Amino acid sequence: MAFELPPLPYSKDALQPHMSAETLEFHHDKHHQAYVDALNKLVPGSSLDGKSLDEIVMESAGKADLASIFNNAGQHWNHTNFWKWMKPNAGSAIPSEVEKHIVGSFGSVDKFKEDFVQGGVGQFGSGWVWLVSDGKTLEIMKTPNGDNPLAHGKHALLGCDVWEHSYYIDYRNKRADYLKAFINNLVNWEYVAELLSKH
Repeated sequence: MAFELPPLPYSKDALQPHMSAETLEFHHDKHHQAYVDALNKLVPGSSLDGKSLDEIVMESAGKADLASIFNNAGQHWNHTNFWKWMKPNAGSAIPSEVEKHIVGSFGSVDKFKEDFVQGGVGQFGSGWVWLVSDGKTLEIMKTPNGDNPLAHGKHALLGCDVWEHSYYIDYRNKRADYLKAFINNLVNWEYVAELLSKH
């Protein structure tokens, strides 16, 4: 079964001024599409043919001969969730169950946000910063390139893309400003709550 680029769950100008239509056009229509196209060329005929995206990520992780598949599958998985982790007019209201877990793990929402931003700033080069669950506590995790928590046995509750193509049009080299805008103004906390309820 061929992989497909999921449509954005909002219009390209819906996240302005925090993320521009131009960024979404490049990021979703070109970068994410490229990962999907690569997967559709790499997977058929491989040992992972017929597997789900989650299975492909987990089964190709750490295997040198499947590195190209892992990188593109990871980025397809990461981005498919990334679009859902944002919504227009998100504000900062966090569902009580999510807030309870955040406070229990970080001490306060402000400390969590500070740690999330610092995690993203501290990811050298391209990669992602995550809020993950191991089933008991929440923690900040960062991964390089297309790697993700799924490959490490963790459950991703929230993730932010810190590849330059995610923010350079709008923020130039100010990654911290982009991360602050994301965590304060773009997060779809209802989707985070939905994922938390499963773990």
